[in-house]
Amino acid sequence: MTAPDKHVLLMAHLAERDAERVRLMARKRFESAGWAVSEPETYTGEHLDLVLVLGGDGSLLRAAELVYGQGTALLGVNLGHLGFLAESEAADLPAAIDRVVAGDYRVEPRTTLEVRVTHPNGELWHSWALNEVTVEKAIPERMVEVMISVDGQALSAFGCDGIVVATPTGSTGHAFSGGGPVVWPGLSALLVVPLAAHALFNRPLLVPPESTVTLEIDPRSRFDALATCDGRRTAPLGVGGRMEAKVGAQSVNLVRFGSAPFGAKLVRKFSLPVRGWRQGGLEA
Repeated sequence: MTAPDKHVLLMAHLAERDAERVRLMARKRFESAGWAVSEPETYTGEHLDLVLVLGGDGSLLRAAELVYGQGTALLGVNLGHLGFLAESEAADLPAAIDRVVAGDYRVEPRTTLEVRVTHPNGELWHSWALNEVTVEKAIPERMVEVMISVDGQALSAFGCDGIVVATPTGSTGHAFSGGGPVVWPGLSALLVVPLAAHALFNRPLLVPPESTVTLEIDPRSRFDALATCDGRRTAPLGVGGRMEAKVGAQSVNLVRFGSAPFGAKLVRKFSLPVRGWRQGGLEA
């Protein structure tokens, strides 16, 4: 018996409703098509043709972290509430798997961030992000004093809850919640969004992809900050510390089936009613 030609990693957020049932169905369908199927606890780093992610956006970010730098395509299947990065819903999964097996899909590369933190003692921390890197206050009841620079030119300094540096992919996440604009994924740029800034100038910035954004903690400040990539990888950023973000050399590849415009997804995802809401009040 010959070994399977194709290999899929199946990642499921089992806390989501119907996740176990959907996971078993997906596994059976891929195996019936002759694919080898691994799951995180059995995956040992072999070549992958696809990562199938069953869950929400957080699950997809976890999957991207696992295979970052390998060029593997990720197919997100939404089992959560928003699932903005997902390409399919659970009800459409059999058809989605059939299209993957038939090679009837395209791969959409998404910009990432290369992140470097320099601690006051000179120690370096390197990471990356698909959505965003945030510099936020380490003490909830205090502000963090931050100076923003682009390509070495200081632009503004103020106290705030934090600052988000996002990719176009991340513009619909933390940056969107902070009042930033939605950026179409085909646009190559960096988005800088202050969070609750105590300043007259606190507008979001959109800077070109060749630029480097630097956030520096005021050395006169009494309070530390944290740098966090995609809500998953965090480094302390002490007083006088510096975070630099620029477009990364690696992309994250998402599976896409259709050619519907990005605006259609915006309307579909952000027009969904709040769970438990009905006209006239909340459901009991």
